Amino acid sequence: MKEIIVLSGKGGTGKTTLLGSLACLAENKVLADCDVDAADLHLLLDPKPRSENEFRSGVKARVDTMLCTSCGTCVELCEFDAVTLPDTALVDSLACEGCGVCAYFCPEQAIMLDKNHCGTWYVSDTDYGSLVHAQLFAGEENSGKLVSFVKGKAREIGKEKDAEYILIDGAPGIGCPVIACISGADAIVAVTEPTFSGWHDLERVLDLADHFQVQVFVCLNKWDLYPEMADIITVNCRRRGVEVLGRIPFDRAVIEAQLRGVPVVRQDSPAATAIVTFWFKLQLQMCYVLPEIKQGPLVYLPERHAR
Repeated sequence: MKEIIVLSGKGGTGKTTLLGSLACLAENKVLADCDVDAADLHLLLDPKPRSENEFRSGVKARVDTMLCTSCGTCVELCEFDAVTLPDTALVDSLACEGCGVCAYFCPEQAIMLDKNHCGTWYVSDTDYGSLVHAQLFAGEENSGKLVSFVKGKAREIGKEKDAEYILIDGAPGIGCPVIACISGADAIVAVTEPTFSGWHDLERVLDLADHFQVQVFVCLNKWDLYPEMADIITVNCRRRGVEVLGRIPFDRAVIEAQLRGVPVVRQDSPAATAIVTFWFKLQLQMCYVLPEIKQGPLVYLPERHAR
């Protein structure tokens, strides 16, 4: 069972659009949306929830007003101004960081630390297979833990179904949710655009993949809007031993598909043809490890964009 994760150095590059199409093309797979802070894969796949479950992580303080004597110790010790004292101590759950200092020093032991309900995770059925997805509540932490949890559930379902692939929509950037997402992955598909900022953000993803020693492939979206920059990115990727497997042209049919809430490959268009070709190449590449390519000097970029 191969885990393929679609990432991007920033949002808006077409990461979810590509993953939605791969979900349509791939056979015998399980899908997972690990962008738990802003999940949107469901907009393309129209999932029907099979189960809805609470996700609890971390703790929040709660005051037992029957035991509280309003001594004010918790108010003085709280570094986050999460405790007030109108009559008895009162904890603002949005401001509470769950550090536990108030509970530890409360002389009456009137403060409890409850497991925090910080999100919801789902197992859903789609026309393209099972989908595990989640939504972290606004302002909550532990997105990395929820990502790991979603991946774990996807692996369980994959083993039950004897799936060939787990296709994962990762979060943008290179932060904690992304690091949690690529743990144990077989390959990363990095989606970028032919701009200087696109190359800069792609480099960050490539560096992260190098650090964790995960094989990475690149897909250039809307490459024909700036062909010269697309060529520069392609050459620089190859200097790093990374293959650019796909070039998707700018195509208004993509926008039409998004408005209809369907994967791009459900209709004939230049972008759909390019995505089908990309998936075929990716399947071939997953069969073997790319040979090491000796790294050479990168193609010239303006100083502030150069490596």
